[in-house]
Amino acid sequence: MTVLDKLTSKEAIALEDKHGAHNYHPLPVVLSRGEGVHVWDAEGKQYYDFLSAYSAVNQGHCHPKIVDAMTHQAKTLSLTSRAFHNDMLGKYEKFATELFGFDKLLPMNTGAEAVETALKIARKWAYEVKGIPENKADIIVCENNFHGRTTTIISFSNDAVARKNFGPYTKGFIKIEYDNLQALQETLESSNNIAAFLVEPIQGEAGVFVPSEGYLAAAKKMCADHNVLFIADEVQTGIARTGRLLATCGNCTCPEKNCSGTPEVKADILILGKALSGGAYPVSAVLANDAIMNVIGPGNHGSTFGGNPIAAAVAIAALEVVADEKLAINADKLGVIFREELSEFCKNNHLVESVRGKGLLNAILINDSEDSSTAWDICMKLRDNGLLAKPTHGNIIRFAPPLVMTEEQLRECIAIITNTITEFSK
Repeated sequence: MTVLDKLTSKEAIALEDKHGAHNYHPLPVVLSRGEGVHVWDAEGKQYYDFLSAYSAVNQGHCHPKIVDAMTHQAKTLSLTSRAFHNDMLGKYEKFATELFGFDKLLPMNTGAEAVETALKIARKWAYEVKGIPENKADIIVCENNFHGRTTTIISFSNDAVARKNFGPYTKGFIKIEYDNLQALQETLESSNNIAAFLVEPIQGEAGVFVPSEGYLAAAKKMCADHNVLFIADEVQTGIARTGRLLATCGNCTCPEKNCSGTPEVKADILILGKALSGGAYPVSAVLANDAIMNVIGPGNHGSTFGGNPIAAAVAIAALEVVADEKLAINADKLGVIFREELSEFCKNNHLVESVRGKGLLNAILINDSEDSSTAWDICMKLRDNGLLAKPTHGNIIRFAPPLVMTEEQLRECIAIITNTITEFSK
């Protein structure tokens, strides 16, 4: 067997089942090609992608500008490690820091790596700048968070499946209720050893929970008042997904809504990943100003692949696509249509309780228990009808199509979703 041999869907699934670790439970569909908002399976059937690789493919599958940047750089220079300089990294760092409004960028590869990096930076800052006694710095996190699955990150998760039999767990984290300012205030006042507050602007994996209006801004002010760093994990919500370049931009004053504008909340440490590469290559980053980032020196942190020339070229191209094609504006506009249409549908269908979200990061709540198979079964029917989505937390279905989707395509997808659920309800 060679990489060019064609497999049927059944053969591909069987190979994974036999030779791969069973750490995922994918929908039984085998994808072999993608372009824009569409993917095709091994037998050639076309689908609308309504997951976008968990919001990594915001710019659409195989965007030609991103692919061209990647292939050109791959043919020129792929990897040097950080033992030497390369001629792409500085360009990328300058482009990204100016776009997002920070002094420095620390490049990594995956979202979980970037979260770990931010935690290390925050703790080192706490000891060397804030003056917290060594090994005493705590970080506040939110219940039902999802920041990755490394040993440290699952230590402050309350996902039983992600945690069970992986202990002992890393200490130094305090969990509070998401979207609860009183809990945050009380925790900040309870100790002088708080280094940072790590938060998702919207809890995506938990079921697309959007916080109350003004929550993020108030939380940031509380942190500032207590000399605590505000860390925004925008791995999933960033890069135009929520109708702004960053979810923390809120109702920014930028007329095109696709640059950093005047942010509602300026994080002290910003974590990016996923769509930072348009899904073409693993690229993540942590951004902060000099007063924070300068605590990191040679040998404190690093990665063989972090900041490699391909990643740098791909990230620049991916961010340029977002601006050139005004994807934040499109996500904002289409998200309103999606929620209005689905909210109207909910009024007359007992199976869907509600729809929630921001931009093109949305979810519907199925009127059934979390341990039921209803949401999964609906996703199977959606697959049969040409649209791919996936449940999260049992009775929630997340909908996050590529941001290059047109209004005509979106309305066709809304029809698929509502017709499928209507048929399922009978």
